[in-house]
Amino acid sequence: MNTPTSSKPKALIVIPSADLLPLTEPAGHPGVSTGFYLVELAQILKEFGDEYDFTFATPGGLVPQLEINGLALSMHAAAKFSSATVSATAAQVFRFDVDAFRAKRPGLVARRDTELALARRYLGRLPVSEALPGSDKEVVVLRDDLIKSMQDLPEHTFPSVEQLVHRHRDPEDSFDLGAFDFVHMPGGHAPMVDFVDNPWLGELLHTLRENRVLISLICHAPIAMASAKYRVSTDGTVVTDPEHAFNGVRVTTVAKSAELFVLSNGYLKIPGKKVRMGYFIDEALRDAGYQVQTTTNPTAIKVIWEEGVRLLTSNGPQAIDEHTARLRTLLPRH
Repeated sequence: MNTPTSSKPKALIVIPSADLLPLTEPAGHPGVSTGFYLVELAQILKEFGDEYDFTFATPGGLVPQLEINGLALSMHAAAKFSSATVSATAAQVFRFDVDAFRAKRPGLVARRDTELALARRYLGRLPVSEALPGSDKEVVVLRDDLIKSMQDLPEHTFPSVEQLVHRHRDPEDSFDLGAFDFVHMPGGHAPMVDFVDNPWLGELLHTLRENRVLISLICHAPIAMASAKYRVSTDGTVVTDPEHAFNGVRVTTVAKSAELFVLSNGYLKIPGKKVRMGYFIDEALRDAGYQVQTTTNPTAIKVIWEEGVRLLTSNGPQAIDEHTARLRTLLPRH
């Protein structure tokens, strides 16, 4: 297990590891290859890596999968996400030249290269999701090179959330969830599968809250809060409490309008078919009892801090720089 032993402050990173996103439409579809968005993790690693020791985990102890579509250059544009997406889409309509495309976006290429270097350093060899019919042309080219660049790296092991809770409860184990300054969970569509209806994730969230550990969630990752209705007792009994301590707090996440765009015009589009996932995160969180706040413009930045439960949420890759900067202000000085 990758557990820090130095005297540095500590941070926990929980990465979704689902690799297949089920679809309800088209009927009978087997689902699409998915993973986590590196951009929503790498900025955290860059900002805090020199001073913090990280512990990495996944919901079920599986190796997480990189979402290739989350590596599109426009995803790395942060506050300029909207204009970068429009420019990239226009540039890929006719006679696409990948070298010329990259040459016109040197800053975004450099940022992505830095973030991929961080992934190799901290996470080792990772599987990469499949390109889809609607995938950005540049990342389709990137995928083979990316896989080759990681093939000689060691494959790391990742403890499960359940293992973390068990270790925290074991009086003979020095591992302490309360020793972390913060936990961060990145998005991508993978959280829609393994962050939801997960009793051990619910228990983790409450244990962190009880120990005043800051909880940082971005994009699709706030769906984890739907699991906060669960607690798991020491004998493994799962208890459901709809009036739990997080109930009713403000959160933000990817808006339904943004998801509909991705389903009809973005990388999840299946030509000639209506495409739908099982649910929309903002609706699911409202149903779970949260005050969900999204933006009319789905590419606008939204960051919400709920001090009472020490919960920081934001709505997508466009918010990662502002999210990280806000996280910095909320953490203790070391």
